[in-house]
Amino acid sequence: MQVIQEDNSTFQDDFKQAKKRLKKQQKQLLFRRIMRNRGIVIGGSTMIFLSLFALFGPLIVSYDPYEMIVTDRLKAPGGDYLLGTDNFGRDLLTRMAYGARVSLSVGLSVALLSCLLGMIIGLLASYFRSLDNILMRICDGLMAIPGVLLAIALVAALGPKKENVIIALTIVFIPNVARVVRSAAIVVREETYIEAIRAQGAKTWRIIVLHIAPNTVAPLVVQASFIFADAIITEAALSFLGAGIPAPDPSWGNILHDGKVVIFTAWWMTVFPGILIVLSVLGLNLLGDGIRDYIDPHTTK
Repeated sequence: MQVIQEDNSTFQDDFKQAKKRLKKQQKQLLFRRIMRNRGIVIGGSTMIFLSLFALFGPLIVSYDPYEMIVTDRLKAPGGDYLLGTDNFGRDLLTRMAYGARVSLSVGLSVALLSCLLGMIIGLLASYFRSLDNILMRICDGLMAIPGVLLAIALVAALGPKKENVIIALTIVFIPNVARVVRSAAIVVREETYIEAIRAQGAKTWRIIVLHIAPNTVAPLVVQASFIFADAIITEAALSFLGAGIPAPDPSWGNILHDGKVVIFTAWWMTVFPGILIVLSVLGLNLLGDGIRDYIDPHTTK
């Protein structure tokens, strides 16, 4: 009897060690697969750099983003001002660091809100046929209007304010998310196991929340990265046109707006914030493509 117990304890120890080795190997395989994905590596590194710049940049710079030194207006890069000054004598690097917080926070907020609300609308439209036509026709109507024009109209109605810009851009991007979620949810709804769960008497909301919604997360994550990038561009466009983040609050679009008047004499006011916008959009698009290829390797060319 004692020999049997010793054998059982030895077997359990071996099983635990084998389980630990398997988990370690799975983590290593996951890490290697991620590192082989250039989109995730390059896009993720770019967004980490910009996030660190937004978080710690304002703590490192020594100037106030609102302090105007008229005698130092339009100073070229170098000396006390690493990236030069704007047409009001404000340090450009400081403005860009604080503007990174605004632009990235607007993009992230829009991506999260539009994905959450779009997911709800898409799930409702996919499961309840009576709501499908109503919700999708509303989405079609919103998608028929160019995004920038719709955002300008909404901001003009709500007022130029950061929160209102987020609301306006969220409304612009909700229809795209709703259509993506609806398409994925309709496929899942027709699966045999959903019919079996429904036949067992499961409640509607339980089926939607626990069985259909999780299967729409993968395409939703990819869509969120693209919406993040689109929101940054659209916010910059609104601010450039004077309909976005109100002055004197810094944002990349506001800096471009101030620089358009002196573009031939102070090129740094448009080049440097433009580079940050390009880097953020490029990084997010690469990250989205990488996540898509990671989730579904069959999409890799």
